[in-house]
Amino acid sequence: VSQGYAAEMDNPLMAHLISPELQNKKDILFGNMEEIYHFHNRIFLRELENCVEYPELVGRCFLDQMEDFQIYEKYCQNKPRSESLWRQFSDSVFFQECQRKLDHKLSLDSYLLKPVQRITKYQLLLKEMLKYSKNCEGAEDLQEALTSILGILKAVNDSMHQIAITGYDGNLNELGKLLMQGSFNVWTDHKKGHSKVKDLARFKPMQRHLFLHEKAVLFCKKREENGEGYEKAPSYSYKHSLNMAAVGITENVKGDAKKFEIWYNAREEVYIIQAPTPEVKATWVNEIRKVLT
Repeated sequence: VSQGYAAEMDNPLMAHLISPELQNKKDILFGNMEEIYHFHNRIFLRELENCVEYPELVGRCFLDQMEDFQIYEKYCQNKPRSESLWRQFSDSVFFQECQRKLDHKLSLDSYLLKPVQRITKYQLLLKEMLKYSKNCEGAEDLQEALTSILGILKAVNDSMHQIAITGYDGNLNELGKLLMQGSFNVWTDHKKGHSKVKDLARFKPMQRHLFLHEKAVLFCKKREENGEGYEKAPSYSYKHSLNMAAVGITENVKGDAKKFEIWYNAREEVYIIQAPTPEVKATWVNEIRKVLT
């Protein structure tokens, strides 16, 4: 892909096949695939090859490189832009010509999906190794490597949702790390306001997608898109946010093990939040508690 497609975009002999709108879009189309390739080629593959005789070192090998694996997050975040560009130009003569020269059965988009598939495969391989490594030397490292890779997958997944937020005025990066995101039923109860409104609010929940950052929790409305691939990915229109410095939490709402309350400014606004399962609720309550303490 790097040599047969990306490099060809800079090849003067191919320039006449590239439409003007596609020129200078190499970085959008390929993201940081080159960086991922070099990481594997120069570093990770060599490290793994050193483990051929010593499989008990594989876990450690992953742990030593864990920081580098975050390059996948960058790749995945760029993927929606890449796919939308590919869809505009997929029938371009330039791509057809590159594919013909490479004698590839599949078109470029199949290969651009590889890094996304790769990062999800590692955890399966590590789980498989763990299965056969009970009480062996290196098993703890394997377990820790698996936990770290799952952490990176969660970060990749969360960031894919975060880049789909629309309508937020500020800079999301200023809200600190994104800790959790997910969909909930939400009931609101405002102390101010009309009593009629209050009564109505009690019965009908709103569907909201919540993003918990270190400094704020964002309430968004999920919009499903119609389309292919990443176009199908939902977008989230921003509704409002609560500053974590003024938030309080009630962990149990009587009558429902899936509900908890977030309240704001000494219960001036109360949000009753219903998670899909008691487990999801527990995870969120834990994370919120960590932020508050």
